[in-house]
Amino acid sequence: MKKMKRSSLFLLALVLSGSVMFAQQRQIEFTEYDLDNGLHVILHEDHSTPIVSVSVMYHVGSKNEQPDRTGFAHFFEHLMFEGTENIPRGEYSRYVEKSGGTLNANTSADRTYYYEILPSNQLEMGLWLESERMLHAKVDSVGIATQKQVVIEEKKQNYDNRPYGSILIEVMKRAFKEHPYRWTTIGDPDHIRAAKDEEFQQFYDQFYVPDNAVLVIAGDIEPEKTRQLVQKYFGDIPAGEGEIYRPDVVEPPLGGEVRDTVYDNIQIPLVLHAYRTPAMGTEDYYALEMLSTLLADGQSSRLYKSLVDEQQIAMQVSSFPLPFRDPSVSIAFALPNMGKDIEELEQAMITEIEKVKNNLIDEKEFQKLKNKFENDIISSKTRIAGIANDLARYYTYFGDTDMINSELDKYMSVTREDIKRVANKYYTKDNRVVLYYLPESQKN
Repeated sequence: MKKMKRSSLFLLALVLSGSVMFAQQRQIEFTEYDLDNGLHVILHEDHSTPIVSVSVMYHVGSKNEQPDRTGFAHFFEHLMFEGTENIPRGEYSRYVEKSGGTLNANTSADRTYYYEILPSNQLEMGLWLESERMLHAKVDSVGIATQKQVVIEEKKQNYDNRPYGSILIEVMKRAFKEHPYRWTTIGDPDHIRAAKDEEFQQFYDQFYVPDNAVLVIAGDIEPEKTRQLVQKYFGDIPAGEGEIYRPDVVEPPLGGEVRDTVYDNIQIPLVLHAYRTPAMGTEDYYALEMLSTLLADGQSSRLYKSLVDEQQIAMQVSSFPLPFRDPSVSIAFALPNMGKDIEELEQAMITEIEKVKNNLIDEKEFQKLKNKFENDIISSKTRIAGIANDLARYYTYFGDTDMINSELDKYMSVTREDIKRVANKYYTKDNRVVLYYLPESQKN
């Protein structure tokens, strides 16, 4: 009996290892084409599960807004669920939920993304819903008034009244002076309050047009039938009439360290470094993302092991690069242990960064880093929703959908020397914003 169990486990191990090898070698197959109105369509056929993802990515984010009307892109993420000329108010989500599906949306500085995950026999309904959103969305006074209150309340809950909630707002307005990245997607509530209904209509008319969008259908589909359905629901939507606003601002160098203190409703101080970094897709971007992970992503990172485990001067450290289409920032922060000095903690952070700048990381640590990125990228290709998102993103950001199959190579081609080089090039005093978050009680 024990021998049979061992044999079964061995066979299982072979199957699992084979699956991993298959995943590593798997190429995402897709077809893409344009409708006459400019809508770009990407189809990915996968019959492994009877589900389908219907998603639309609009090439509009907070960077497409005007300085006195920020928050519009995020506002529309909410407004677009209000209903359409043919879908009663409040009923949009119920169509999906009643069919056993899920739906959601999200906004970044560069794009807005809407998607439904549905049983594959509900594909036509998903296409109808998204076509309704593109052509017949309700941009009326009732919906606008409702969503104004929603997004203003969201700003209060998630930013104003949450400890450290203002971090991104405080960082970006110091890291950028000219580029629209200087404001975040949540925007300014005063701008939303002041905006007239016709301004929202103008935003919709300019950006929610087929020639500013990519439609991705991924999953259990029949390609030819799907093409016919796409034509049926999207083919007669008119292209946009005006020019689509694309900011071409080139942010000048930071020109010296920006250091400031923010007093917040917190109990524990926080020290933050934000370094200006190049845009997604550039050669240095991949090495910098690996550097950020090396320094402060997880309990095995350099900063965590040194500051939390060994020196015990921090209770938590973390990092996150902001992957934007234009040059952006990479953020690392730490919270001191009780009784520990925040300036001492910052100096300890700088010391660990200097080690990376002065010495190559060892081969074992480097291999572990590469394994993490390889695993993350391969794992994202095992879920239909992840594949759909990636297909839309690579097309929208780079006009190169096949980057879904080649970007892993860019990470794998990063060398130890590259990580050391970008640390010296970008993680410098003159290229960083430093913020101390302190309790309100310490304010003079």
